[in-house]
Amino acid sequence: MGANSDHNHDNSDEQQRRSEIYTYEAPWHIYAMNWSVRRDKKYRLAIASLLEQYPNRVEIVQLDDSTGEIRPDPSLSFEHPYPPTKVIFIPDKECQKPDLLATSSDFLRIWRIIDDDETPADVDIIHNSGSVNNNSSGSRRVEMKSVLNNNRNSEFCGPVTSFDWNEAEPRRIGTSSIDTTCTIWDIEREMVDTQLIAHDKEVYDIAWGGVGVFASVSADGSVRVFDLRDKEHSTIIYESSEPDTPLVRLGWNKQDPRYMATIIMDSAKVVVLDIRFPTLPVVELQRHQASVNAIAWAPHSSCHICTAGDDSQALIWDLSSMGQPVEGGLDPILAYTAGAEIEQLQWSSSQPDWVAIAFASKLQILRV
Repeated sequence: MGANSDHNHDNSDEQQRRSEIYTYEAPWHIYAMNWSVRRDKKYRLAIASLLEQYPNRVEIVQLDDSTGEIRPDPSLSFEHPYPPTKVIFIPDKECQKPDLLATSSDFLRIWRIIDDDETPADVDIIHNSGSVNNNSSGSRRVEMKSVLNNNRNSEFCGPVTSFDWNEAEPRRIGTSSIDTTCTIWDIEREMVDTQLIAHDKEVYDIAWGGVGVFASVSADGSVRVFDLRDKEHSTIIYESSEPDTPLVRLGWNKQDPRYMATIIMDSAKVVVLDIRFPTLPVVELQRHQASVNAIAWAPHSSCHICTAGDDSQALIWDLSSMGQPVEGGLDPILAYTAGAEIEQLQWSSSQPDWVAIAFASKLQILRV
């Protein structure tokens, strides 16, 4: 899949390039995980623990490509209430905005990463105090910026199952909740922009498809698309064939927003949809041997998708033949077997030949 696959070059060189895998062992079981997109933070990821207790952890780790080691930055590790269902860095490639990380669990939280190469003035503004420690080790830290609760009547809200950060408008984050709603937040004003009752049952995932368009999937078995210009209506794009079978994950193709993919709970297949032709999948990917847990569209190609699941497999598929039926179904073009069930998968948008997977307490980044 590399950009240079059409050049003839030494096979051993190709083998060498293909076998690039870096592993980090966390001190706990990893669940949520995400790549940073900032140009100045290559190979940086956030990972979060899945511990059956109130205090959980988030770590920020980075690959040192000269040594091949993925290392955590202890000053950027912090405690988190409950296991985060998702973590996402701000979609800010050009480094124009503060370095933010969002997490979801009981609430949506926004964290600010303060690096020692920021000027003390920047740090001062955040602190609103003159007592800033200017030595380099002391000024590297993570600070809580905001805790966003959409239930004004109570300090409790339905747990946030997932969220997505709007790339076109980074002040917007959409969250999905077990209370059947989706909430669009303006994180700069720290206010709810819109809250919609999106489904009849718990909403498990949400994904943006553009500035004002998002989709969600639910325990009611439907994929629905919303346009913020017309909040009263949603379009049902797909309903799972077995009634009341929950849809648990949704991925919207960033390169070609006509396509999205969804996962059915406890199912080994991935359903790919074309929003112009609702209800009928354009293709079903059926080569996993156990439940699929994660999907990620290639950030740089409209026809590649990666899927991963309980069969410990991460598979990359070429969907360029999507329209035409393939005899016996489609086969993946690349397969990688991990050491345990893969729970999380993220494709790096700033370095599109790298995919990260998480299984048990291991984070692996693979060159594809």
